[in-house]
Amino acid sequence: MERNLKNVLVISFGFLLLFTAYGGLQSLQSSLHSEEGLGVASLSVIYAALIFSSMFLPPILIKKLGCKWTIAGSMCCYIAFSLGNFYASWYTLIPTSVILGLGGAPLWSAKCTYLTIAGNSYAEKAGKNGKDIINQYFGVFFLVFQSSGVWGNLISSLIFGQSSNKVEISEEDLACCGAYDCMTNDATNTTGSAGPSKSLIYTLLGIYTGNGVLAVLLIVIFLDQIKSDQAETEREITKTPSFWSTFLATFQQLKDKRQCLLIPLTMYSGFEQGFLAGDYTKTYVTCALGIHYVGFVMICFAATNSLCSLLFGKISQFTGRKLLFVGLFTNIASIIALLLWKPHPNQLVVFFIFPALWGISDAIWQTQTNGLYGVLFEKHKEAAFANYRLWESVGFVIAFGYSTFLQVYIKLYILLAVLVVSMVMYGVVEYIEAKSSPGTPTTPTAEKVKIGSLTQETRM
Repeated sequence: MERNLKNVLVISFGFLLLFTAYGGLQSLQSSLHSEEGLGVASLSVIYAALIFSSMFLPPILIKKLGCKWTIAGSMCCYIAFSLGNFYASWYTLIPTSVILGLGGAPLWSAKCTYLTIAGNSYAEKAGKNGKDIINQYFGVFFLVFQSSGVWGNLISSLIFGQSSNKVEISEEDLACCGAYDCMTNDATNTTGSAGPSKSLIYTLLGIYTGNGVLAVLLIVIFLDQIKSDQAETEREITKTPSFWSTFLATFQQLKDKRQCLLIPLTMYSGFEQGFLAGDYTKTYVTCALGIHYVGFVMICFAATNSLCSLLFGKISQFTGRKLLFVGLFTNIASIIALLLWKPHPNQLVVFFIFPALWGISDAIWQTQTNGLYGVLFEKHKEAAFANYRLWESVGFVIAFGYSTFLQVYIKLYILLAVLVVSMVMYGVVEYIEAKSSPGTPTTPTAEKVKIGSLTQETRM
């Protein structure tokens, strides 16, 4: 038990170090590299590469390299992205974004496989239930991992807060912030400061890169390699399908009209997260307060999101999927308020209220939508969750892709339209379910740990 727990902690803290760096960088991309939309373009490329990666690479790399070296190698892909930010251009950031996207799916798949094998291995020796031990291991992992969103953003805000370039922002510049932004790079780069100095940017990137290197060393030195016979046994037990069977099953799943009706809701998850990371941080926070506030604002989102994910996971046992309507009204109210609000430094608290509300609604979308997939497609879970990852990633790609070309108010109207269409189609799914199998339970508690892992996997 001690040896297995040691391995679980090594993976957990390795991911904590790695995603402390990546999470902080992701929040800063649209503000740090706003020229010609380079930052949001890199995020779009990451999720496009992730779609390709999730279909092809995980089973191949895990079979060839084993879980330990797949994790270590995939972590190096994240380090490459950090290095690409040192000299950000279309020739450095886009290729390293592709590399990161390709490494994302194998990283999470290898982690899940390792924890599952370790849990089953210990359960077999101790004569305990394998699922119970696996649930404990995933619980430990996410307990440690969830805090990465806090540490990465805290580091960026503390470092950029040392900038000596802070200046008073004029009312004329403030008029270019918010929903009716001026769509000029200058408007978002000269906000509340002349931008962080190169030395501060390099300091931050050095810390983030160091975190990534430490994560790789932690895995390489301290993580035990799973024996090949254990991995083979696990593959036989789980009957891991080949790439082509998974690929075909993913698209055959679309024959189910319920799956097709849930596509807009699944894509909306990517749209709303993409808006917060790509647009709110740039045109509201950086524009009106300065880039040094981005980390603090995103900490508010990460903390609220984590707490509410835990809370709603418990509450949903009693309420079922009715919680989705809480997310609906919270998001609609936030979108309308963002359309009307003119951000101003004197309204500091408001800048934190919106990410808190966004964190509440996102927690609902993540937990309830994953749970919905688990219930509706119980006999075809693999294909269903593959569709979930696919369509949410498509949402990210589209949201980051059009970020540079549209004003914020248009993006907010798109969010509102997609949300309304999503809920209408979701209502049709519920109607179909009620008509075909009345009285079916709505939220399976047995899916919780799996839901948590899948939610984080889609977040990279």
